[in-house]
Amino acid sequence: METYLVGGAVRDELLGLPPGDRDWVVVGATPQQMLDAGFRPVGRDFPVFLHPDTGEEHALARTERKSGRGHRGFVVDADPSVTLEEDLQRRDFTINAIARDARGNLIDPYGGTDDIERRVLRHIGPAFAEDPLRVLRAARFMARFAPLGFSVAPETIELMRRMVAGGELETLVAERVWQELRKALAAPKPSAFLSTLRASGALAVVLPEVDALYGVPQRAEFHPEVDTGTHQELVSDMAARLAPGDDMVGFAALTHDLGKALTPAHVLPKHIGHESAGLKPLARLCERLRIPTAHRRLAEAVCREHLNVHRLAELRDDTVLQLLERCDAFRQPGQVARIALCCEADKRGRLGSEDADYPQGPELCRLHAAAAAVNARDLALAEGLTGPEVGRAVQRARVAAIAAARTLRRPG
Repeated sequence: METYLVGGAVRDELLGLPPGDRDWVVVGATPQQMLDAGFRPVGRDFPVFLHPDTGEEHALARTERKSGRGHRGFVVDADPSVTLEEDLQRRDFTINAIARDARGNLIDPYGGTDDIERRVLRHIGPAFAEDPLRVLRAARFMARFAPLGFSVAPETIELMRRMVAGGELETLVAERVWQELRKALAAPKPSAFLSTLRASGALAVVLPEVDALYGVPQRAEFHPEVDTGTHQELVSDMAARLAPGDDMVGFAALTHDLGKALTPAHVLPKHIGHESAGLKPLARLCERLRIPTAHRRLAEAVCREHLNVHRLAELRDDTVLQLLERCDAFRQPGQVARIALCCEADKRGRLGSEDADYPQGPELCRLHAAAAAVNARDLALAEGLTGPEVGRAVQRARVAAIAAARTLRRPG
């Protein structure tokens, strides 16, 4: 029995990145031997065990044989005769097929260390095409590694194109697509996820509402980048910069402008009413990918309200309160800061505006805090109110609190 550290832990160490979870491959063992050594079984599709002391995952070396369509259509063989090289060969990219033995030696049969030095994401072999999820994984890895100078090998992009053309991506279940999308939105450069999918034709399959934004023009005086798809990439990257690791902000930023793809040609490059128009494609996307409720509600609020937040200074005090109420700001107070960040990402996600100030964000949070400080119970007791009178009094008090907070900020 031999045990090897494999995959992301080895790759990230070679890249000088902070260590994450460590995964191990065990060669030459049976499931019973693992149980006898105190390991706890957790694998459902193939033998995976948790170490009795560290809790780290140890998988028996295995091979996989394609038995059907989709990313689940495989027969697994975890016989003790399976070699380390055979196990590494079934992996997706060369940079993920490097192992380290107990003495610290690297085992790299497929050139992963060379590709790390070249900053290339390259598939190992033709078996890559057997799992359509790997197209999304390639894009997700680019969202993480593009800032380090990585690019996808041309032959890998070409293979991905053939997989998309063959209809393999249509077999992916919603949960797996969302899992990859969520990780990409939490990565440093989500635009690389979008551009990689688009280069392979996969964006039109998994996110057709986003793909439809490319080629749609905007008014150059507001959007020097003109193309709405380019704007979306800039916004997604800005959201990752403003809220690193927050996939809720990332998803709302990704979907804030979906309505622009629906603007009639004779109206372009204006996009009148795109905020409300975007709610229908957003709903379709959320239903198809089974997006979590919290993500969906934030995305709906940002899609509907981002222009209102941009012109916050022009809104009446009661209109500000109505905006906050539509965003469920008093039952979900954490929503407001995220909405502010998404709107800032939209405003700064434009050529030449990357470092622009966005006072509307902090101001929205400040006005919300002032309105939220109104206590309904204290108000009812002080004024002897009951029933519907309490709600009306709270609204009046919140409008007054917003007005007072604005007055404090005005010079003189």
